[in-house]
Amino acid sequence: MRKFLGLGATTLLLLSMSVAGVSAGGPPQPAIYVDDVLYRTVGTPTDFSGTGAPAHSYDTIYPLGEDADGNPLMSVATAAPGDRDYNGGRWMVLPITWNVDPVQLTNDAQVLAYEAMGKLDIADTPAKFFECPVIPMRGTAHG
Repeated sequence: MRKFLGLGATTLLLLSMSVAGVSAGGPPQPAIYVDDVLYRTVGTPTDFSGTGAPAHSYDTIYPLGEDADGNPLMSVATAAPGDRDYNGGRWMVLPITWNVDPVQLTNDAQVLAYEAMGKLDIADTPAKFFECPVIPMRGTAHG
């Protein structure tokens, strides 16, 4: 039993080291809004492009880019853990192009409203398909 526990601990240590390396060398960082709630995430090297999985098996992320001063804006996603339609951290990235000075949006309804007003355009073709977890920030709730 001790050998099994030791092997399990070693495996977990190696996995945590590889995840930390992929996430730019640190703990999960605030990165994404879903329904006005900020989530942390850890980047992973997954790439589901070309797998043939149907679009409905992914949730959408809209990367907002940078504001007019060059400060990064948090991305906005359509679902999070606790949502009935959440696809477990499988994402389809739909790039946007701003037609006005970029601002921080915090939910997908805002993104779609900005598109309807002509303030931004959403790409028809996904730029990437990938997997990564979204982790609630301490003190926030969703779902």
